[in-house]
Amino acid sequence: MDNVSNAEWQARVDLAALYRLVDMHGWSDLLGSHISHRVPGEPDHFLLNPYGFLWEEMTASMMLKVDHLGTVLTDSNHTINPAGFTIHSAIMAARPDVMCAIHTHTQPSVGVSTQKDGLLPLTQHALHVIAHAGYYTYGGIETDPRERDRIAAAVGHYNVLFLRNHGLIAMGRTPGEAFMWCYRAERACRMQLAIQQAGAETVPLPDDVIAETVERNRFLNSADGYRPIGMHEWPALLRKLDRQDPSYKH
Repeated sequence: MDNVSNAEWQARVDLAALYRLVDMHGWSDLLGSHISHRVPGEPDHFLLNPYGFLWEEMTASMMLKVDHLGTVLTDSNHTINPAGFTIHSAIMAARPDVMCAIHTHTQPSVGVSTQKDGLLPLTQHALHVIAHAGYYTYGGIETDPRERDRIAAAVGHYNVLFLRNHGLIAMGRTPGEAFMWCYRAERACRMQLAIQQAGAETVPLPDDVIAETVERNRFLNSADGYRPIGMHEWPALLRKLDRQDPSYKH
C-alpha cells in the first residue's frame, strides 16, 4: 500500500490476524462486533475493519484508518460500522496505553453480562479475570455519540469491560494481550454458564483464597512473572494461523 509506514503495515497485519483468530475460536458474529488497533506513532488514528466482510476474509490491506472524528483516512469504497467507531474511539481516547481492543457478543459473554452479579468467583479461570474486569450499563446501540463519554468513564483501568446485556470488550497494550484477555474472559464465562446449567451445588471459595489467588495472578501476569499475558501465546497463535491460512498478511 502507498503511504503506509512499516509500523502501520505491521499493525494492519496484526489486526487482520486478530480478526482471523477470533473467528477461528468462534467468537465472531457475522458482520457484527469489531476489533481495533491504534496506529503506532499516530495516537489519534486507529484501524477498523471495513463493514460488509466476514472476519475470515480480513486482510491487512483491507483495514481502514480513521481519526478521532470518525473520518476514514484510507482511500477505500468501504465504510466502518458507526457503533464500532463509537466504542473504539471512546476506548482509544480514554486509555492511551491500549493499542488493541476486541469487542464480541458471544453467547457466554452475553449470558454472564446479563446476570445481575456478572462474573462469579466460581473457578480459577474466573479469578484470573475478575480483578481486571469492570461493567458498563446498557444504553442502547452505540450509534449515539453521547455513548462515547459513558464508555470512556466505564473503561477505567480494566482489561475486560462487560457490556451489560450486550457482550464484552477486551483490551491490551499488544495484540496478544488483548486476545488473551478475551480468551480468558470467554473461558470463564463458558465455565460459569456450564456450572449454572448443571444445577448442582457448588463449592464456594473462601474469601482469603480468592484474594490471594487474584494477587498471585497479578504477579504471574507481570513482566516479573513466568507468563506475561500474551507474550508467549501470540507467536504460537500466529504459527497456527500461518499453518492454516497466511492470506491475512496480504
